[in-house]
Amino acid sequence: MAPRLPLIFLLMIHRVSSADWGVSYSHLHICALKDSSVIMNCTYTYPTGHQIKKVFWTKNPAKDVEPPDLSEDPKYNQRLQYLGDKQQNCTIRLRHVTQKDEHMYCFRFTTNKPGGTWLGHPGVILTVTDDTDLQVESPERVTEGDSVRLTCKSSCTLTDRATFIWYRNSQPLTERRDTNNELLLQSVRREDAGRYSCALHGHTYISPAVHLNVTYAPKNVSVSISPSAEILEGVSMTLICSSDSNPPSEISWYKGGTFVGSGRIYSISKISSDHSGEYKCKSRNEHAQKFSDAVNLNVMYAPKTVSVSISPSGEIVEGDSVTLNCSSDSNPPAEISWFKGGTFVGSGRIYSISNISSDHSGEYKCKSINTYGKKYSDTVTLNIIHPTRSISVSISPSGEIVEGDSVTLNCSSDSNPPANISWFKGKTFVGSERIYSISKTALITVENTNPPRSVSVSIFQSGLIWKGDSVTLICSSDSNPPALNFSWFKENQSSSVGSGQSFSALQSGRFYCEAHNQHGSQRSDAVTVTVHHGAARNVIVITAASGGVFIIIIIIWFLIRKQRIVKTEDLTIPQNDLYSDASQRVSVHDEPPSEADKVNDTPYASVHVSRFRGKTLESNDTEEIQYATVQYQQKKETNKPEDIECQYEDISVHQPDAAVRQSNVHIVEDVSVIYSSVK
Repeated sequence: MAPRLPLIFLLMIHRVSSADWGVSYSHLHICALKDSSVIMNCTYTYPTGHQIKKVFWTKNPAKDVEPPDLSEDPKYNQRLQYLGDKQQNCTIRLRHVTQKDEHMYCFRFTTNKPGGTWLGHPGVILTVTDDTDLQVESPERVTEGDSVRLTCKSSCTLTDRATFIWYRNSQPLTERRDTNNELLLQSVRREDAGRYSCALHGHTYISPAVHLNVTYAPKNVSVSISPSAEILEGVSMTLICSSDSNPPSEISWYKGGTFVGSGRIYSISKISSDHSGEYKCKSRNEHAQKFSDAVNLNVMYAPKTVSVSISPSGEIVEGDSVTLNCSSDSNPPAEISWFKGGTFVGSGRIYSISNISSDHSGEYKCKSINTYGKKYSDTVTLNIIHPTRSISVSISPSGEIVEGDSVTLNCSSDSNPPANISWFKGKTFVGSERIYSISKTALITVENTNPPRSVSVSIFQSGLIWKGDSVTLICSSDSNPPALNFSWFKENQSSSVGSGQSFSALQSGRFYCEAHNQHGSQRSDAVTVTVHHGAARNVIVITAASGGVFIIIIIIWFLIRKQRIVKTEDLTIPQNDLYSDASQRVSVHDEPPSEADKVNDTPYASVHVSRFRGKTLESNDTEEIQYATVQYQQKKETNKPEDIECQYEDISVHQPDAAVRQSNVHIVEDVSVIYSSVK
């Protein structure tokens, strides 16, 4: 490379000196790349009245030496192009410059007047180089949405016609070429961030790259779950927050609305059902903040915390409706099965029982089962409250009881809560346990109460019933306490026709009675009474109603051939004596044997057991009852021969309650209770 010419201020050669003369250059120093074209911009002025005769460019003018015209120099005449005129413009273009072209170039013009010569000195110094120290200037950072200007600069002055090429990340920006050295990015986007460099068209040299940093608020915030498969209780898992932002964001994690951690990754080891829920992350930098969409953490697990609740929760009375509710914590939701004891009784979360009875009493539990396991609840007990019922008394031993034997009475009842048992001898309380034991037996009756039942009508009349006669109807019933109120009705009449245990019928018709005690009432079947008109009075026709009870009363009188008459004690207690009021529950016969009893040399005991439906001694609850009569007799001396000839004095047919007292004949419903005394 030839040495660059020093900037030397030479004395201008003026034949005429005037303020109207001059030459002006746009650049006094031009740096050009080898083999490029260089334009030297130039203007000139001269006094009025002069005319330009000659214009030309010269190089390196010397003092007192006529400068040469470059257009006549073979080295330049093919490369130098005068672009000016003979008025004011003196611009030239020099093509294919080389380092040999490094000189000072000046413009010279001559007018038609004497002394009208002018040299523009100092001129333009041209520097030629193989490359140039191009550099890109840009702001360090810019916010998305702003405008930014990048400048391509060089240490030497480039020509005005230089063409620039811009690169981002080493890729040309769509072959963009600018005639100036600036790149304008309006409303910059985050995609505009990158490494920028510049170059001159036609040259391989590219400037060093500078990084354009575009900052922006968080975008595209999302959460991913790893592993992405089904989440089982006990495994470990990771939540990852992704966010596009500049500068990088701070990450916060939330479960629902509660902060649970920070950092791009949120890890959970040995996950449990408590970790189930919705998670989201928040991305925040200096520009703004943004939440991700929520992701649901669905943890699968076998049933646990299985329990049963009862509604209503208080005392359950027979007839109520009850609902059992099975609660189970599981995922996925479990199928529910119900068991009473070990027996399957239903399915579904709710098990309902309407009109509950004591049969539903017992232990219940539910089973919760899903894909991952099963679990039973603890058992709950349904304790059904119901009144006393099915009361019974048993006697042990059940055979013949001889005076002096030991007897055990056992009272059984069905009730919840368990009933209180009380034993009475007559009206005297004798015990309160379920079992009552007796040594050295005596006559004991154990009874309970019931409403009237087995109500029937019997007719007392012989022969035909004629007009003007009356027939007596007797109403009998099995009840405890005895029925004291009786009402009589004639069929097809709504009002009663009489009251009392007996009724006198004066006309034909079908009649029935209703027996009442404090526990209820019951009506009998109807009987037909036929009253005849005429003189014949030797026939009585009595027809019982369909399904009624035919009772034939036979009164047998035996002639006693001996003067001694022994009467057998009637074992049937009169109704008024047995129960004087509703509160009396027990009848006791414990009188010593009469003298007549002693003549019988065979001791015996009779046991009478009948079943009733009524009230307990100390409760108004309806229940099934029993009573038993234990009768004992002492041995009697052997009868004298004449005593052997005695006949039955009477036949006693025994009905425990409300027996007919009008004669020595007694009506019974249960033939197993019939007994008689033998004289």
